[in-house]
Amino acid sequence: MVAPAIRSISQDLNITGTVEAQLTLSVFVLAYAIAPLFVGPLSEVYGRVPVIQLSNLFYLIFNTACGASQTKVQMIVFRFLAGAGGAAPLALGGGILSDVWPPEQRGKGISMYSLAPLLGPAIGPIAGGWIVQSGLGWRWIFFIVSIADAVIQVLGLLFLKETYAPKLLEIKARRLRKETGNTHLHTPYEADEKRKLSKILRKALVRPFILLGTQPIVQFMAAYMAFLYGMLYLVLSTFPVLWEGKYGQSVGIGGLNYISLGLGFFLGTQICAPINDKIYVKLSRRNNNIGLPEFRVPLMPIGAVLVPVGLLIYGWTAQSVTHWIWPNIGACIFAGGSIMGFQSIQTYIIDCYTRYAASAIASVTVLRSLAGFAFPLFAPTMYEKLDYGWGNTTLALIGIVIGWPGPFILWKWGANLRAKSQFAAGN
Repeated sequence: MVAPAIRSISQDLNITGTVEAQLTLSVFVLAYAIAPLFVGPLSEVYGRVPVIQLSNLFYLIFNTACGASQTKVQMIVFRFLAGAGGAAPLALGGGILSDVWPPEQRGKGISMYSLAPLLGPAIGPIAGGWIVQSGLGWRWIFFIVSIADAVIQVLGLLFLKETYAPKLLEIKARRLRKETGNTHLHTPYEADEKRKLSKILRKALVRPFILLGTQPIVQFMAAYMAFLYGMLYLVLSTFPVLWEGKYGQSVGIGGLNYISLGLGFFLGTQICAPINDKIYVKLSRRNNNIGLPEFRVPLMPIGAVLVPVGLLIYGWTAQSVTHWIWPNIGACIFAGGSIMGFQSIQTYIIDCYTRYAASAIASVTVLRSLAGFAFPLFAPTMYEKLDYGWGNTTLALIGIVIGWPGPFILWKWGANLRAKSQFAAGN
């Protein structure tokens, strides 16, 4: 929602320079790279609900503070802190879905979960553009979001239930100790590390770094998801310049072009959600009803092809200033391929590291969020030097190099890589 308001924010808070303006937008995503390293592991110690509720409250406070900012330093700091609070759903969503969905149905759950964080940045700028143009001003972008978030906070307090199995067993054991007076009743998870909380916390907080540093599966998935996420935020951040600058559209009308991204995400989900689970079930039956994470791979090549195709169409039609529908078609194809990649990667990671799904997703989130932060910063310079055509061609080639070999490597050697991991499910 903030992207269409960057010019207004820059004028009011004396933000000079393109990079500084983009920093105001993308510093929110930088926090996504740091917070999950703590949020994910903490949820594996204290449970999902307390961590996600406290994080949401943290976001509510500092998002409201963004709307009240009087200087550019305040805005950047509050945006970062709001991002730290807002990172919890992204970090914990995969773990929660792993808790409640069986593998043969997990694809649908992951599809719906991953759609919202991508659909939000695509649809939000439409609302943001009209809020700015309506005369309410950019501050009300933050205030309106905070009002909606306060409602969600209350609903969460009323309806959110704990899902993490070790925490549920711990609660049950605590109740039994109280009812029976038997202080020796403990779960295997409580007994870990001689029940010393400091050791459990230290072990949990280090786990995402270990996964990212030692697991080839996590490293590849993190690299490709980082590219996809970085490209998404690059497109989101440069849309206002394209539509308001090259095409001469108003802020409100220019914001409507984000519909193409939202449509691509929606269509990609509708294709990926049912097919992902059907392929998994069909391949499991052929494998004596034993499901494997590699059965999530077949959809990855389709997404890996659509991403560079969409980038090329978007880039060259935008450079030629063709009819506005053509860059939107390219953006739609890119978005559809991106979400297919997102969903396949997240489902594969969750299937591989079931118990430590939150930590594994946190590891992947680090690189993807750093890319989401960095890509918009170099985008203006890249497009200034290469324009949209050759700029997007360069990015499409990078996508081919990273995205095309990966699915075949995972299909052939994924099982061997998992067998060597102490964290993978079944080991």
